Amino acid sequence: MNALRLIPLRPAALVLAVATLSLILLCSLALGATDIPFGRVLELLRRPDDSTDSLVVQTLRLPRTLVAALAGAGLGVSGLLLQGVTRNPLADPGILGVEAGGALAILLMVVFFPASPAVLFVPAAFVGGVLAALLAYSAARSVGVTPLRLALAGVAVAYLVSAVSRSIQLLFEDRAQGALFALSGSVAGRNWDQLFQVAPWMLLGLLLALLLTPRVNVLALGDDVSRGLGLHTGRDSAAITGLGVLLAAASVSVVGPVGFVGLIVPHAARALAGPDHRFSLPLAALLGAAFLTAADIAARLIDRPAETPVGLLVAAAGAPFFVLLARRIGRK
Repeated sequence: MNALRLIPLRPAALVLAVATLSLILLCSLALGATDIPFGRVLELLRRPDDSTDSLVVQTLRLPRTLVAALAGAGLGVSGLLLQGVTRNPLADPGILGVEAGGALAILLMVVFFPASPAVLFVPAAFVGGVLAALLAYSAARSVGVTPLRLALAGVAVAYLVSAVSRSIQLLFEDRAQGALFALSGSVAGRNWDQLFQVAPWMLLGLLLALLLTPRVNVLALGDDVSRGLGLHTGRDSAAITGLGVLLAAASVSVVGPVGFVGLIVPHAARALAGPDHRFSLPLAALLGAAFLTAADIAARLIDRPAETPVGLLVAAAGAPFFVLLARRIGRK
């Protein structure tokens, strides 16, 4: 009966998510230190001119909005993949230390290899994220892996890695200036160059994730069922986990660590579309894009013309959600 009720909800949820994202994107282009009427924004998107409003929309807000949407989609899908493969409802690229590891890797590149091209930021963040996730898993495995223990180990690793990043930032203050965006958890000031830097990785990762949803469905059923259905469990789990880390790394390379997006969004997507990843994954991408873009709008408006780091707003919403979810799992 539940499955039957979900069938009409899936297309409705996707249509509603597309409409909501479209409205939020328009609001992101219109609202900020100075507001621009919605009709004027639509006109400037069709026919840019030499006005100040056109400069604000085309040069400042449009790339920033697209970066926020792509990063939110990547983090939402990353969390969904990690939760599906590990069967851990607390899995999240921020909680598992992936985002902190990626940010540290970018910081090390900027400080010690300043001549490195920006195109290497995503691969570097991927390596840093993988190493941080392996460290968290090793720590949890030493006392027995459970969803809650893995999450706690990931939080500890994230704080440890963040402390290392802060130490390097203090010791090499002048050199570290170029990596502040990788540590800020913000989309302020993002430009077209940074968008084009991350877009190929992100779009490729999202496409591969969509193609791999049938395998994620099988892996979510457990190792025994997966083997019985002919999957190479270890290989497929590693590939999908790596894809989740790649999406998180691409997001970190352009907006910095923004925790809890990959925790909240997958639960919302599954609540609306059910456990089938063929439907919940595209919904998670849409919801993640809408969530992070909406948070960025709020970050601009709370104390305008000053801006609040978007990571602080997301953490304010995500931390209570994490505590409630952890308590619920701890009672089981």
